[in-house]
Amino acid sequence: MARGKPAHQKPGPRGKRSQGTEGELRIIGGDWRSRKLRFPDAGGVRPSPARTRETLFNWLNFHLAGRDCLDLFAGSGALGLEALSRGAGSATLVDHTPALAGALKANLQLLKASNGEVVCRDVTQYLTHRNRPPFDIIFMDPPFRQGWLERLLPLIDSQQWLKPGGWVYVEHESELASFATPADWHLHRQKTAGQVTYKLFRNLAEQQTPSDQDD
Repeated sequence: MARGKPAHQKPGPRGKRSQGTEGELRIIGGDWRSRKLRFPDAGGVRPSPARTRETLFNWLNFHLAGRDCLDLFAGSGALGLEALSRGAGSATLVDHTPALAGALKANLQLLKASNGEVVCRDVTQYLTHRNRPPFDIIFMDPPFRQGWLERLLPLIDSQQWLKPGGWVYVEHESELASFATPADWHLHRQKTAGQVTYKLFRNLAEQQTPSDQDD
């Protein structure tokens, strides 16, 4: 989610919370449905609205169970925690803000979710070198109007962070008419709600066989 300095904030109908207050996240589906979690106000974090999350996970309904997920710009953890609640096999939540990363770890402990991992690191640094298997699903909800998609999508592609057949979910400002995506990514679904557009892509690259990899 948008976090950090005030310039990172997203547009939205709600006013900015005063500094020092806490935010609240409600899980809307799955094993932890209706559980409420707290997270610090670290520069205007705003979880994806419940209606947006419901639409996203309806899109992923038959593709989530047991999958390995990556939540970039995790913020409150709205997407990664919702995925775990609905049956994802694991989730890695990346956020550079120590206060938010600490809250994510505490909430995973509260939920007794041993299949969640929190990485407190800059997203660009995290994506620069992949030292683990690629993910099945990647959630990207970066701060708006800072060119994150243009910088990070080529990095995700070049470092092969996404499995063939995998999914990428992206939220961005509605006035961003288009942005370049890797050649193998197919736009599966999209929707606009006010000032926010959200899209789901699928990686249609073919899975390499062992003989292919040896060539």
